[in-house]
Amino acid sequence: MLFSSAPARVCINEVAVRDGFQSEPGFIPTEQKIQLIDRLSEIGLARIEVTSFVSPKAVPNLRDAQEVMLGIRRDPGVVYAALVPNERGCERALECRVDEINLVMSAGETHNLANMRMTHEMSLDQFRRVMSLVQGTTTRVNGCVATAFGCPFEGQQSVAKVMAIVAKYLDIGMHSITLADTTGMASPQQVGELCHAFLAAYPDVPLTVHFHNTRGMGLANVIAALDAGVDSFDASLGGIGGCPFAPGATGNICTEDLVHMLASCGIDTGMDLDALIGIARDLPSLVGHDVPGQVLRAGKSSDLHPRPSTVPA
Repeated sequence: MLFSSAPARVCINEVAVRDGFQSEPGFIPTEQKIQLIDRLSEIGLARIEVTSFVSPKAVPNLRDAQEVMLGIRRDPGVVYAALVPNERGCERALECRVDEINLVMSAGETHNLANMRMTHEMSLDQFRRVMSLVQGTTTRVNGCVATAFGCPFEGQQSVAKVMAIVAKYLDIGMHSITLADTTGMASPQQVGELCHAFLAAYPDVPLTVHFHNTRGMGLANVIAALDAGVDSFDASLGGIGGCPFAPGATGNICTEDLVHMLASCGIDTGMDLDALIGIARDLPSLVGHDVPGQVLRAGKSSDLHPRPSTVPA
């Protein structure tokens, strides 16, 4: 039976202002980023990944990370997170009082070398150094396993391999885990298998899944994860974003499409869907191009239309 194990409440985490904006061809002005994040803070999101404390040379579009993080208005019910690539990035994030640091390593070592220029062991050694900096602070650390469902260079990653990486993350002291379909290679069956394995092994460790819609299976993969019992999902306003080190990769699953689907299924997200759609409607003018979200084009399924004049009453 569909949703036999689905949670009663699902948390939605917004990643557009980091994962989405980092790949945009034009720089989004700092004040407009802050205004967007402040609007997103008011509609029921569990977490917002605000920015990435990377080198401005590596990701020019996020060169204003500190200004954005210090400029936003913080809602006590929202976790404000940032991606951190190394110790210097961690120090900058801690100076800005981030609630959560996100550390990322790809399950596919080839992708990790392309993306981070590090082997697995090099990444893990760096993570240990970051964890030492976080000790004694209130900042939590989330470990993301990128390409957990497939590497564009190595192919599908086994459940055993991904779970071994998760075990290393937890041994280092990370507080929560994200399994990311960075390249949009996942299938619902594969998602169910990995999520079931994770929740059976670590029922008390917070788990988030992060899907891309590269091959049109993003929301189907959400259904599979829900049925396994996952209760936390990353998504991107308008469906923007995509990994620059994954050939052919396109955007994340769309936040308003995801929330609309869950609402249609009677699953509570705590989100104000109408307010979310209103924010998404302003996104194309902000980024300067159309976005792939479907609800923006078609409207909600509950939005009815007047009876055609040619149809008798």
